This record gives sequence, C-alpha cells and structure tokens, in this order.
Amino acid sequence: MADKPSDDSSQHENQEEQSKSCGFLQDVRKFNPKDVFTWQLAKTLGMGQGLAAFICGTAVSSQYLASNFHVDTPMLQSMLNYMLLCVTYTSLLLCRTGDGNILQILRKRWWKYFLLGLVDVEANYTVVKAYQYTTLTSVQLLDCFIIPVLMLLSWWILKTRYKAAHYVAVGLCLLGVGAMVGADLLAGRDQGSTSNILLGDALVLLSAVLYAVSNVAQEYTVKNLSRVEFLGMLGLFGTVISTLQMVVLERKAVSTIKWSWEVGLLFCAFALCMYALYSFMPIVVKLSSATAVNLSLLTADLFSLFCGIFLFHYSFSGLYLVSLVVILIGFITFNAVPTVTRSAEPTTSSSSSSSSIGEDACFDNPVTQEDVSKEVSVRIPAEVELRGEQKRKRRAAEEHDREDAVGVRSSTKM
Repeated sequence: MADKPSDDSSQHENQEEQSKSCGFLQDVRKFNPKDVFTWQLAKTLGMGQGLAAFICGTAVSSQYLASNFHVDTPMLQSMLNYMLLCVTYTSLLLCRTGDGNILQILRKRWWKYFLLGLVDVEANYTVVKAYQYTTLTSVQLLDCFIIPVLMLLSWWILKTRYKAAHYVAVGLCLLGVGAMVGADLLAGRDQGSTSNILLGDALVLLSAVLYAVSNVAQEYTVKNLSRVEFLGMLGLFGTVISTLQMVVLERKAVSTIKWSWEVGLLFCAFALCMYALYSFMPIVVKLSSATAVNLSLLTADLFSLFCGIFLFHYSFSGLYLVSLVVILIGFITFNAVPTVTRSAEPTTSSSSSSSSIGEDACFDNPVTQEDVSKEVSVRIPAEVELRGEQKRKRRAAEEHDREDAVGVRSSTKM
C-alpha cells in the first residue's frame, strides 16, 4: 500500500513530461518566420532602441558636464527631469474629473506613489554615486543584475510565466554585454575610481534592485491604470524628494557651478533626453514588458561607446559590433515567444482537468472548452428530465394508493 502514492506521483510526472514534450514538438511544427518577424516586433525593437538613444544622450551630456566643466550634480539633473514630468503630466491630472482626478488618486494611493517616487529617485542617485567608488567595467557588468530581479518580481507580482526560449534570450543578451566589457578591457577603457570597490559594487546592485521595483510598478500601472497617472504621480513626488535631497547633499556643488551657455545647453540636453525616456518608456512597456525593455536598453552603453569614438576619441574594437548583434538577437528571441500571465493559481480539480486536457492535446481530437460546455449543456437537461419523470411516477403511485384505500372503505361498508 505504501508504494501506490509514489507510483502515482511518478506516473503523474511522466505524464507532465510527455505533455510538455508534445507541446514543444507542436510549437516546432507550427513555427513560421512570418509569425515571428511581425510589424509589432519591429515597432517594439525600434522604440526600444530609441529609448537606448535617449539614455546615450544623458550619458554623453553628463560626461561633457563632468569632464569639460567639472559639474557633478546628479540630483540637480534628476530634479529637472521630475519637474518637467510634474509640469506636463501632473497638470493633466489636475484637469481630469472623477476617479482620474489628482485629489482622488492621492486620497486612495498617495503612499504607494510616494514610495515609488522614493525608489526611482534613489535608483538614479545610487548608480551615479557608484562611479565614484568602482570602475566602469564593474558598473556595466553588475548593472545587468536588473534582468534576473525583474524576471523574479514579474513572476511573483505580475504572475508572468516564462518559457525556455526566454531564458535562452536573456543568456544571449548577457553574453553580448560580456563581449562589450571584454572590448572595453582590450581597449583600456576600465575607467572610474577604485577607492572603495566593494561599496561601489554594492551601490550598483542596490540601484539594479531599485530600478527593477520601479519598472515592475510601472508595468502594472500602465497596463491596469493609466500612463498619465503613473508619470504625473512620479513627477509630483519625484520633484519633492529630489529637491529635498539636492538641498541636503549638493548645495555646495551647485553653488560652485560656473554657469555659461554651454553648461545651460548641456543641462537642457540631459533634462530633455531623460524626460523623453520617461515619457516614451511606459508606451514600450505596455507593448511588451519591463523585462523586454531593459533587454533592449542594454545597447545604450554601446551607443555611448560609438559616440565616444567620435567625441572622446575612444579606440574602436570589432567586439562592439559583435556585442550589438548578439544583444539584438537575444532581444528578438525574447519577444518572439509570448509570455503567459496567470491571474490566479489553479485549484486541484482544475489542475487535474487541465492536465487531462493537456494530455489529450497530443491526439487527433483534442478536448476543447466548447466540447466541455456542450457535454455539460446536454447533461443538465437529461438530469432535469429524469427528475421530472420520477416526480410523475411518484404522483401516479400516490393517486393509485388513494383509489385503493377508497375501494377498501366501500367494501367494508357493504
């Protein structure tokens, strides 16, 4: 008797493996390149690379400010971006009526957006601060930690289920980043400080986690609530938090800035690139996912390097092109296979029925939802008819008994 449960579990596992292999073989047979290379994929790829170009613009303008004008004010630059978001999108929320009005939003979930603004501001600050303690190579490598954290949070919070192709695609993208870092080492571009590498690496990992939390919250908000609500609330609380943090941490640095039209132009370029990144990123996230967008953003460092070849006289390496191609292949692979989102975990009965349907899917006549509904619709009238027949028989038997009783009484009177 003790061996039966183990035999049943092993049999169930074998059935699951057979159903998975069957589903994989069906996917291979049904593969069509036209279904993969669609206009939707091209649009997502193009918009993702546009976001990478905006990040490249922020990196180039920041490097010009730091190297040519000795300006190191990351909170001031972030505050300009949040102010633009506040002026644009928070104003739109003020003009709304009903549940979309800013007062209704603040009344219901102000603390959630406060935490989101705090997370986003600190994510921007910690990654910039990390360059003061560790090298560029460490930042580029450890910044990829956002991808597994994003996948984990999406699996836990958004109920996103990934397939084997998605993990292969992520591996390809990380391999491309490795090729880029190798090219930097060969070219002698291991820039940055080594004053406290452990602290710098910890700051990079912290920024990756904070960015992942912010991006998952962004995906949930734009797909379930509103893009304008997300950007408006982020602009409002981001402006308040970044202003306070700038006053506390960067008062001396801001007071020592030697203002000129070049410095003002670089500040404007950074703010506009960051504003465009924040404005268009929710659109791309809604089309795909936060994980897919961050895979696309891995090419931003490559765009910065290509700009640096012409602007800062960096040495060129063929590995940069290899890295770009590998990252793009990984991004296309990730988006070619759709993810599955589960709204709730199935119960025991539903899981057993779904497994049985999955097993029958390998045969010529698979069980569909329509067949199940037909079977139920046929079964219910049959049961109703049976109950009606039983009631009629019971009523006829009672009438027959009454007639017999009347006959007996009349016979006794005789």
